[in-house]
Amino acid sequence: MQEQLKVMLELQDSMNTKVNEDWRNQGFEWYRAIWIECGELLDHYGWKWWKKQQPDIEQVELELIDIWHFGLSILLQSGQSPQDIAQDIESQLTIATDEADFKLDLERFAADVLVSKGFSVAEFGRLMAGIGMDFDRLYVGYVGKNVLNFFRQDHGYKDGSYIKVWSGKEDNEHLVEASRELDTTAMSFKDDLYSALASRYQSLAK
Repeated sequence: MQEQLKVMLELQDSMNTKVNEDWRNQGFEWYRAIWIECGELLDHYGWKWWKKQQPDIEQVELELIDIWHFGLSILLQSGQSPQDIAQDIESQLTIATDEADFKLDLERFAADVLVSKGFSVAEFGRLMAGIGMDFDRLYVGYVGKNVLNFFRQDHGYKDGSYIKVWSGKEDNEHLVEASRELDTTAMSFKDDLYSALASRYQSLAK
């Protein structure tokens, strides 16, 4: 887990640097991005008692992965080395749960984010456990979304020219589909996924 955590921290630093070279000193409100994502996550999980809803677990996982991006950014601003951060995460990321309500766990996590403007690794691990998400799925999903974020930046996300919906599907959905077609354990997974997204974007984004 240590090596995978260090890879994720390095990728997050690279992504943030691509957006702004001096990102650590910009005062970005990462905590705000997290609680907004919590609302989007809850919509995918389902909360409306007046209609039948089934949790869309794939989309819930993608929202958790988005939150992980912002959480890692908060942790990287602590001043600790990536190695020390990785050790802290490993000691706190206990993916175990009781019979508690996932929606209540999510609200507690969001409330903590709003009050502390920080990121609780332990509470995040509880959310993972609540949907049966293990660390390997977090890692593969994170690498995939990191690739998508780089892809977005390379194709005009910052200036507004990027097309997010391709042939009726959001790029997040294309990411899931493309990942299924690749060997996620391969050393070339990151590059293969970028190429697959580029091919889809070229043919489907109109």
